[in-house]
Amino acid sequence: MSLHLVPDHPTTSATSATSAASTTSTSTAPESRASVAPLTPSALRTIVRDLAERPDQWIHHVRLSTKERWFRRLVAEDDHEVWLISWLPGQSTGFHDHGGSRGAFTVALGELEELSLGGPDQRLLIRRVPAGTARAFGPEYVHDVRNTASGPAVTLHAYSPPLSSMAHYDLRAGGLVRTSVEGPEQW
Repeated sequence: MSLHLVPDHPTTSATSATSAASTTSTSTAPESRASVAPLTPSALRTIVRDLAERPDQWIHHVRLSTKERWFRRLVAEDDHEVWLISWLPGQSTGFHDHGGSRGAFTVALGELEELSLGGPDQRLLIRRVPAGTARAFGPEYVHDVRNTASGPAVTLHAYSPPLSSMAHYDLRAGGLVRTSVEGPEQW
């Protein structure tokens, strides 16, 4: 896999989505994406795990930002994209979806926490995600990823098809309530 780099980009806020996209994009237009079959969550997990095992491919790009999570798109292909994200303690995505894209992420350095709703009664699930752990999910998945540790973290994220929109949610007593939707023009 070759890396197609785009300029550095901090996220727009501490609660913006985990995989916010850059305004400089080489991904395929929506009309041509329909002809490209999306990769499976398992295939995306393999992509991020394999890349995490080759830090020489990405470590020199990592930046830390005290204001917000920092990110950089490393790969932009017709069927998937890969993002590198750094997290300082306290930084979080808030609950969000991935606009119908499948996804996976791995913690390459540090440790994060992932919140989601699950089980028959849709209870709040909290997972510790230490370095070396990979999570994969389907197109309807909603989660919140955060750095609750005392040190920085670095993650790799893959999405297929490449992200085209994301919705943000508030967790309320009755469950998740959609509060906004954003597209690439806002990333």
